[in-house]
Amino acid sequence: MSPQRLLFVCLGNICRSPAAEGVFLHLVAREGLGDQFVVDSAGTGSWHVGKPADRRMLAAAEKRGIALPSRARQIEAADLGRFDRILTMDNDNLAAVQALAPGTEQALIEPITRHCRQFGSLEVPDPYYGGEDGFEQVLDLLEDACGGLLDRLRPR
Repeated sequence: MSPQRLLFVCLGNICRSPAAEGVFLHLVAREGLGDQFVVDSAGTGSWHVGKPADRRMLAAAEKRGIALPSRARQIEAADLGRFDRILTMDNDNLAAVQALAPGTEQALIEPITRHCRQFGSLEVPDPYYGGEDGFEQVLDLLEDACGGLLDRLRPR
């Protein structure tokens, strides 16, 4: 069976989506399922292409033992055919991804918060312009959502 291919998407690909990628990779590695998934992240905008995750998100993730290895990139229409699922952080990201190739997408495009088990949030808030606690809140949401996603996708 081929690995499931997941793409996490936010606006600039330096806070929320690299955190989601790192959290999901952390969870699958902990459970020995690394070979079952191909995981990546992207942003709908191009401002930060090539840059690592925001230093504040890197620090918050590191405190939890989570590595954020990716470099920012912009999503492209071809990603809709390369991935099985595209998981967006907010409604603007969802609309931007859906607009890339209306009617032709092959990937399931959905909000990551659909997989939350504890939190009732409809979106993962962008912590970029806020304080340090915003990054912790994002990681709390993403740990919940990624755990629920893994439960749903776990090979049986």
